[in-house]
Amino acid sequence: MKASKYIDHTVLKPETTKAQILTLCQEAKEHDFASVCVNPTWVSLCADELQGTDVKVCTVIGFPLGATMKEVKAFETKCAIEAGATEIDMVINVGAAKDGNWELVYEDIKAVVDAANGTLVKVIIETCLLTDEEKVKACEMSVKAGAHFVKTSTGFSTGGATVEDVRLMRQTVGETVGVKASGGVRTSEDMKAMVEAGANRIGTSGGVALVQGKENTTAY
Repeated sequence: MKASKYIDHTVLKPETTKAQILTLCQEAKEHDFASVCVNPTWVSLCADELQGTDVKVCTVIGFPLGATMKEVKAFETKCAIEAGATEIDMVINVGAAKDGNWELVYEDIKAVVDAANGTLVKVIIETCLLTDEEKVKACEMSVKAGAHFVKTSTGFSTGGATVEDVRLMRQTVGETVGVKASGGVRTSEDMKAMVEAGANRIGTSGGVALVQGKENTTAY
């Protein structure tokens, strides 16, 4: 697979403007990225801009804290798909994970998977806030709930992806579930290391720099 097809070209900052979204979509078309990843309010615009291409429209659910109710996440998922989203990145209930309430974590993910009704779901476990044991358990709950991917980070917490976390996640989910590394991928060498550790998708706002062999100087 060519390098660009690993990349979810991402803009998630709250101050994002329409002009920035249009640029994001244009860059995604020019470089043939896997998807654009945007907040739900921009989904319909991206779907229009990317019509006729194979670039997916990815959006985030329960973002960035993951602390909304499962019913709200499910409703948000349905609305996003109706607006044109073709991939869903949801944030787990991190507090429930820290409490060891894995049944709640599972039910939260399952609500989104069910609402997505076959649309690809990636589960953001926010690795920087979890112990290795919790990371493994969160991945196991994601697989049990029927998610298609696990993802390291929102990019809005205390840290992003690490090679060690990607490797641990890959070992946990096996080969049939995807692993997305997001946050902190600065160079093409970083990206290569993540892929070698088991990532098959990279979330970054610096996708253009990465495919051009330049350093990603963005915050995500």
